[in-house]
Amino acid sequence: MCRPEHYTVSYEINPWMDVTRYTDRDLALQQWEVLYRTYLDWGHTVDLIDPVPGLPDMVYAANGATVVDGVVYSARFRYAERAPEGPAYQKWFADHGFVTHTAAEINEGEGDILMVGDVLLAGSGFRTDRASHRELADLTGREVVSLELVNGHYYHLDTALAVLDSDPAHPLIAYYPGGFSEESQRVLAERYPDAIIATDRDAEALGLNAVSDGRRVVVAPGATDLAVELRNRGFEPHAVDTSELLKGGGGAKCCTLEIREVR
Repeated sequence: MCRPEHYTVSYEINPWMDVTRYTDRDLALQQWEVLYRTYLDWGHTVDLIDPVPGLPDMVYAANGATVVDGVVYSARFRYAERAPEGPAYQKWFADHGFVTHTAAEINEGEGDILMVGDVLLAGSGFRTDRASHRELADLTGREVVSLELVNGHYYHLDTALAVLDSDPAHPLIAYYPGGFSEESQRVLAERYPDAIIATDRDAEALGLNAVSDGRRVVVAPGATDLAVELRNRGFEPHAVDTSELLKGGGGAKCCTLEIREVR
């Protein structure tokens, strides 16, 4: 995770961003701190990367890289405003002893790459090039399933799909069909027939930008339909307000990069 010390909205690269709307950095810090403390209270280990001045979106750590079996696939951002984040995160991992791979193709880390069981789901359409999916498959030796995003408000995969349980024997996701092409909807329905289908209200609250440890799930307070369904499925939803960070287009998952060690 990365504290939002330099957080603001000073440019517009997604539909959530509006440079004319006031952003409260202190409130963003308070909300981020609640999220950070939630993970610690649950017993998880959270490593922190130092924020870099001039990189206001660095708080969205999920975009910084993808880590599979201890190997780091670096982010290569589409927009120049965020381009320096990729090397900053890659250096952090290298300094901490990880094997890193410098991506040749444009990808925005876990924003568009999510691991479900033994499979990697990979989004494209707005930020990440589909060519990166092949690069990722070659690097990890894992199956990579390409999914096409078609709604600009859900410009990253992690805004339209959440991994709830990554047990290879019983993988479970939640997703918003309206974020995907018809073909990708078909793929998701076939692979995950038991998936939770998010409502318009869930999606509009960025409720699918959620984080699950397999039992407890951090969700946006506005994702009330999703919270009900999570309880029905045996999960414990925990509402954490990240509304100030939403002004930059991110929620709990955007702020959280999962480090998957070698199994």
